[in-house]
Amino acid sequence: MPVWLKDAVFYEIYPQSFYDSNGDGIGDIPGITQKLDYIQSLGCNALWLNPVYDSPFWDAGYDVRNYKLVAPRYGTNDDLFTLFEKAHGRGMRVLLDLVPGHTAFDHPWFMEAAKDEKNMYSGRYIFTPSVWDIPGGYRWVSGMTERDGNFMVNFFSSQPALNYGFYDINYPQWQCPPGHPDCAATIEALIDVMRFWLDNGADGFRVDMADSLVKNDDGKEATSAIWRSIREMMDRDYPDAAMVSEWSNPERAINAAGFHMDFYLDHLHDGYHNLVRKRGNGVNLSYVAKGAPGDITGFTGEYVPRYERTKENGYISLITCNHDTSRLTRYLDLSEIKLAYAMIFTLPGVPFLYYGDEIGMKFIEGLPSKEGGYNRTGTRTPMQWRPGENLGFSEADPSAVYLPVDCSDGAPTVEAQESDPDSILNTVRMLISLRRRYDDLNADGDFEVIHAKAGDPLFVYRRGALFLLINPGATEAGIDRRGWQAPADVIFQIGGLYESDGRITLSPQSFANLK
Repeated sequence: MPVWLKDAVFYEIYPQSFYDSNGDGIGDIPGITQKLDYIQSLGCNALWLNPVYDSPFWDAGYDVRNYKLVAPRYGTNDDLFTLFEKAHGRGMRVLLDLVPGHTAFDHPWFMEAAKDEKNMYSGRYIFTPSVWDIPGGYRWVSGMTERDGNFMVNFFSSQPALNYGFYDINYPQWQCPPGHPDCAATIEALIDVMRFWLDNGADGFRVDMADSLVKNDDGKEATSAIWRSIREMMDRDYPDAAMVSEWSNPERAINAAGFHMDFYLDHLHDGYHNLVRKRGNGVNLSYVAKGAPGDITGFTGEYVPRYERTKENGYISLITCNHDTSRLTRYLDLSEIKLAYAMIFTLPGVPFLYYGDEIGMKFIEGLPSKEGGYNRTGTRTPMQWRPGENLGFSEADPSAVYLPVDCSDGAPTVEAQESDPDSILNTVRMLISLRRRYDDLNADGDFEVIHAKAGDPLFVYRRGALFLLINPGATEAGIDRRGWQAPADVIFQIGGLYESDGRITLSPQSFANLK
């Protein structure tokens, strides 16, 4: 396990939308390098970059055309190597986004596999023997290649699925087991890509759709075996490199597949959804919403068992948002978001902060889809640095900017929030600083739930010698401290609290850290 993950706080950057350094209207890698001091000022010491590889951008770069080449719109490979160097000089790490399950339609591997004559790439993707064979249960594209057959896709039609085999074989004439030489060649090609970037300074990978490799693999045994073999390679040859999975099943991703971290994503009815995104009949029912019932057990009932089952092997990663998810401002006001962040940055695991969430950027409704964004497009708008044209993102004409900036009155900017001690920007800085100041708040610091009951908005948990209390409700909530010997010193708080006759009471919408 890389030691640096213990105190890592990641900042996720959607490169198209972070900072345009050359005035062409789209964010780029030199722009990220120029903003490293700002990212470090937040307290973040690690980056996750969404895909920066050459791509036709039907899916915002998750359709890779060349795994070893930076997309020209972002700069060059040397620009990325410089980013690694400058980040390392500040004690920061950089994860790249690895897309192992599929490529772009015009990737050279697929262009060869799509030819009628058999060649070394014919088995790199999944084709049926004939265009008239369209088995159910999969996504297929038909009639688009010289080769007689339909090809499987993982997501969009522009993303042909790479061949890692089938765990349960229903059609032996064209499905092969995971140990087949064609599947082994795919794995070797993936490892070659990983080695290329690790050898040039990357610190690891966030893995897109990590559970999608082997098909008909309901229990993910074969997919997990592939990742375990890759983890063995990394432990041997790159022991300081890290991998985080887009899986949202930490028992499988961490314990079975060997990932160091697994994202806790917004899936309907899961713990993260109950914590910050639950809605019903147009009403916000998430735990931190002040008008909601305030039932923390929708989160703890799932999170705590998962934490207990994986804490010896890796970390659950809580996110403020990501490029696939609506920003929290779509559902919560800033006071509620501050409480959500207080939990995200003080619970065990490795937290991820999505660019712009530190200033409360809005989800922009009604934007036309851009590069396969569809309903996700409103979360991918340009970073808002300062008042003025394009809010400091770019010097290009507004018509040339990748996506329109937030034009609403009072659109939040970094510059406007810097001098406001109560801003969400400075709240984020204080929370991350608190995490840095106390080792008990590290990813693997001791954790115990003290108080979490259905129908009671108060949530109390312990991290080592620190006690953390949160009341997201609209009324006061308290607990008798005599039963758990809570310390008396308040080292950080949002809102108010007081003690009387051995009872600690939190004001509505409050958070406190006691030592």
